[in-house]
Amino acid sequence: MQDFQWVNTSAQLAQLCQQWQQQPFVVLDTEFVRVDTYYPNTGLIQLATTAGNYLLDPLVIDDWSPFAALLENPAVVKVVHACGEDLEVFQRLSGSLPRPLYDTQLAAAYANLGFSWGYARLVQHFLDIELPKGATRSDWLQRPLSDEQLLYAVQDVSYLAQVYPLLDALLDDTKRNWLLEDGATLVAAQQHTTDPQQLWQGVKLAWTLDARQAGLLQVLSAWREQQAQKRNIPRNWVLKEPVLLELAQKQPSSLAALERIEGVSLGLVRHNGQTLLQLMAEVQGRAAQALPQPLPEPLPLEATRALKRLKKVGEQFALEHQIAPELVLKKKILVDALASGWPQGPYQLPQSLQGWRLEYLGQALQTALAGEIA
Repeated sequence: MQDFQWVNTSAQLAQLCQQWQQQPFVVLDTEFVRVDTYYPNTGLIQLATTAGNYLLDPLVIDDWSPFAALLENPAVVKVVHACGEDLEVFQRLSGSLPRPLYDTQLAAAYANLGFSWGYARLVQHFLDIELPKGATRSDWLQRPLSDEQLLYAVQDVSYLAQVYPLLDALLDDTKRNWLLEDGATLVAAQQHTTDPQQLWQGVKLAWTLDARQAGLLQVLSAWREQQAQKRNIPRNWVLKEPVLLELAQKQPSSLAALERIEGVSLGLVRHNGQTLLQLMAEVQGRAAQALPQPLPEPLPLEATRALKRLKKVGEQFALEHQIAPELVLKKKILVDALASGWPQGPYQLPQSLQGWRLEYLGQALQTALAGEIA
């Protein structure tokens, strides 16, 4: 097994963080369990530098302020791979987020190697080492961790410390800046707290509801989120999304009617039935102007050709700059742009088109959209 240092006291962590503050970069990863909880239960933090590998034990370390200072140090690049939920783990554990954030999965796409490369593929490509599948699904809250878990955890960061400089050498300054901008966007998204009153808009088929039904879905979605957070359980353990939609559509006004909704358990009716009925009754009593605006219908099939034309704007840019086309313009940006004025226009670029993408592609997209009207 590769050498590593097990860090399980706050004093140890503080001393090491002073050393890590002098490094040009640190590689970070996390292992957590989120099977039956709303919030992730952190089992391990992995860190690597050119000087060594470290496993940090969040089950016993109680002072993460030195680690938070490391995360916030702009002089130390934080290297991750497909960080996903890792950012939430860092935020909940230390109250801070890694800046600047350098995601090697995105870097591989900017280097035109491929989109969504897994860690094992990256290691194979640069180091010619084949990684075992390892202990991904194991219990990271158990102690002691098995040898297999320790090996998996160390390898998740040790090889990336070797890959990072090789991969970064493939990027010019412009691409590196784009990559770091994407990292900053990921961090900003993690800092953003979604208003519970807006969650209903993400429910599948919410666009089929009228204003009154949308108001019902709004309060039910917000209540579900509050319950999931308060009880620290998955959202679907409170109410599954299709049940939210059916409640909004059928608008039950009694406990008996509530029980007839498929997916509503007797336990839910017994413990929360009256609360749900009160919430829905409040919406039924609202004036029309106090209800949310219904969502627009999805674009029709005939918009597919227009979407393909917009997509070519991004594909052409990717070809010219030799980056993975999936990096350039997400489908949602194109859909939102087209939906803003379909079918006759005028069209507007969505607020989600920001940074270098707006700077380099905004005008070309506007031109392509204007062509839809002509």
